[in-house]
Amino acid sequence: MNALPNFQYLRPATAADALRLRAANPTSQYIAGGTDLLPNLRRGLASPAAVIDLGAIAELTEIAEQGNALRIGSGVSLARIAAHPAVTARLPALAQAAASVAGPTHRAAATLGGNLCLDTRCSYYNQSEAWRAGNNYCMKRDGDGCRVAKKSKRCYAAFSGDVAPALIALNTEVEILGADGSRRQPLIELYRDDGMQWLTLAPGELVVAVTVPLDDAWRSAYEKVRVRGAIDFPLAGVAVALRREGGLLTGLRIALTGVSSQPLAIDGLNALLGKPLDAAALDAISEQADLANRSMKTTLVDVLYRRGVSLVLAKRLTQRLWDAVA
Repeated sequence: MNALPNFQYLRPATAADALRLRAANPTSQYIAGGTDLLPNLRRGLASPAAVIDLGAIAELTEIAEQGNALRIGSGVSLARIAAHPAVTARLPALAQAAASVAGPTHRAAATLGGNLCLDTRCSYYNQSEAWRAGNNYCMKRDGDGCRVAKKSKRCYAAFSGDVAPALIALNTEVEILGADGSRRQPLIELYRDDGMQWLTLAPGELVVAVTVPLDDAWRSAYEKVRVRGAIDFPLAGVAVALRREGGLLTGLRIALTGVSSQPLAIDGLNALLGKPLDAAALDAISEQADLANRSMKTTLVDVLYRRGVSLVLAKRLTQRLWDAVA
């Protein structure tokens, strides 16, 4: 990688100050743990005139129970989330997702907000400047076409964050601060299916926190497949949240990552509610996961393998949670 480019370094003390600095420096970028942005800067994938460090903003680092929900600030490290007693005991999918990100030193620095806003990835994009120049770049940075789908007018770089699918399966809301004030919305609405513009945030808006319901009637889990057992991003990741009452399935949410330009919530699962989780139901889950899956050749691993893995994980995690309740 190259040396870091020159930029102005800004370190606000409050979220409001961060917004003001961002408005005054339109080509600036926020940075938290920097585990994604700094490598991108070294590869020439970003060139902000200023970097706004969010690390001194205390309000972003709070974790607090609020009624029947847990509010987690966007500046909380993934290591802290993975070890937090309320998360490990009551939100295991979130703990498992946070613990699966990269390696221990990455998780100590990386933050919740950074993982939620993680840049999309592609084997044609996440390369050195010399490599990309030799391949005539791509539309996500400096080029004019998608190398994955050569006739496409859109970018198919994949969202590969681990925490987002877990939080989506847990029915999470995200809190966003912007020039017009603060708002809350379902986390899944933070994303759209576009590798170049994968976030719905307006310019300068900041993810402040997430609020996760604490409902012990639900069981959850997250699992991913990657090339190596540590460090790597998911080739496919699946989060499942399930509620069982006696012999009937009364709640089911499944979310995917690594298989599209946005994290995906699987549709069509409500038809399974009020019934046992039998072989036919598991086949229906596999079918719906296949319909949702949009894998493209964004990694060195075959697309069919990634599609197949996501189906297997969806069925396996659902069965595991169903059996655990029994």
